Amino acid sequence: MAYKIVSSQCTGCSACEPECPNVAIREKNGTFVIDPAKCTECLGHFDEPQCVAVCPVDDTCVIDKSYPRYQAA
Repeated sequence: MAYKIVSSQCTGCSACEPECPNVAIREKNGTFVIDPAKCTECLGHFDEPQCVAVCPVDDTCVIDKSYPRYQAA
């Protein structure tokens, strides 16, 4: 499953964008969004998703259950 950013909770601080190893996070209309096609949940890079680790607002970066779990190639 990819992660998503709850836009109503995103403060636009940009802490997550440079931490994403897959360049899956970008700014859109003052908040940030995660491209689910690029999100690997940081598997193979880190022990935990970096967007979750650095986001200053709890429960803003959450699992997007509308996408299947990431499978390494």
